[in-house]
Amino acid sequence: MNKKNSLIVLLIILSLCLFDIHNVLSQSDTSSKFPELIPYRKGDKWGYCNQKKEIIIEIKYDDVKPFSEGLAGVGLNRKWGLIDKKGKEIISLKYDYAGYFYEGLAEVRLNEKFGFIDKKGNEVIPLKYDLVWDFHEGHACVWLNGKYAYINKENKKVTNLKYDEVSDFHEGLASVRIYVNWGFIDTNGTEVIPLKFEHANSFNEDLAVVGIIDETPNDTLDYNNIPNVKFVYINKKGKIIIPYKYHEADDFHEGLAAVRIYNNWGFIDKSGKEVIPFKYNLAFGFSEGLARVELGGKYGFVDKSGKEVIPFKYDDADDFYEGLARVKLNGKWGFVDKEGNEVIPVKYDGALYFSNGLAQVELNGKYGFIDKYGTEIIQLKYEEIGYIGEDLINVMFNNRWGYVSKNGTEYWED
Repeated sequence: MNKKNSLIVLLIILSLCLFDIHNVLSQSDTSSKFPELIPYRKGDKWGYCNQKKEIIIEIKYDDVKPFSEGLAGVGLNRKWGLIDKKGKEIISLKYDYAGYFYEGLAEVRLNEKFGFIDKKGNEVIPLKYDLVWDFHEGHACVWLNGKYAYINKENKKVTNLKYDEVSDFHEGLASVRIYVNWGFIDTNGTEVIPLKFEHANSFNEDLAVVGIIDETPNDTLDYNNIPNVKFVYINKKGKIIIPYKYHEADDFHEGLAAVRIYNNWGFIDKSGKEVIPFKYNLAFGFSEGLARVELGGKYGFVDKSGKEVIPFKYDDADDFYEGLARVKLNGKWGFVDKEGNEVIPVKYDGALYFSNGLAQVELNGKYGFIDKYGTEIIQLKYEEIGYIGEDLINVMFNNRWGYVSKNGTEYWED
């Protein structure tokens, strides 16, 4: 065998070895995080099995949910409760709805009223609200009779029901609105930044975007039909850090923020210095060191020096997640890496960003999941995708719902 043929054989063997290593790593990644109990459907009834499809909790429920913080919601005869991993009904099936546990509490609904229960079934937040939100930083938004308030986990009202619009707490503060005026409260309910702004984003990287009426307007541009609004950045004491001159502004991400003056977008740092020129039609926050921008109807990506590292040729694009970004060209979606290589061909009718190593894609009306090599890990054969967890995905196949693992194993039998 000559040297040329020997080299070819060696390359083939190396490729096969790398392929096997990739498959092993993919399988180990998906199985290493596998849940102890998996929702399993047999016909029209549900229970739970282990990874080997051995039934652990009796198949008798009309619907079930994955386990969350040691408990799982189960439904029977249109009523919901929660069970532990031994199948014991910790919370009796009496609610019209039971959600997942977050920060030790779960949302429940009965007779169109919402509240929260703890893991012992105690209704720690009475079922009296028209709507509730999950807890964040120890607080939840509640809505009653058209007004919002905040409560803590001890059912103490942090604020009265008086706000017309609210946000979750972020970095210790939450933006709130009464009538047309926005401000900020702390976790004690104190209005630490007065309600005087036309607009307010949540705090991000210790700064927040707020809108102020320009008393000496020199243009007719408006924001959300409010004329002469300009945007500034404030700190957590309400002090203006970057003065107002922007017609639109985004939160800070990775130390930079996208801002607009008239029709042009660029980027500033936290001192207000313009570090990337105002020349783009659209600009979005930095993610994993790159930002997507649009120029002349085409999308590309720039780095923090303003260098255009991925050319402007795409009809649409998304941020980078786990090293890849989805891009659209001629009605089809694919993925590029940070050097602009199309590592997954632009061929799908739809695509979502990567999470835990997989991305949802659509082709010819069917959905599935691919890995970062473009390998079809979960077949493109499902009609709908529902719940997507770290380990399990709720899918519809032949008009019936079931769960599939992230290595493609289906947990049902018809």
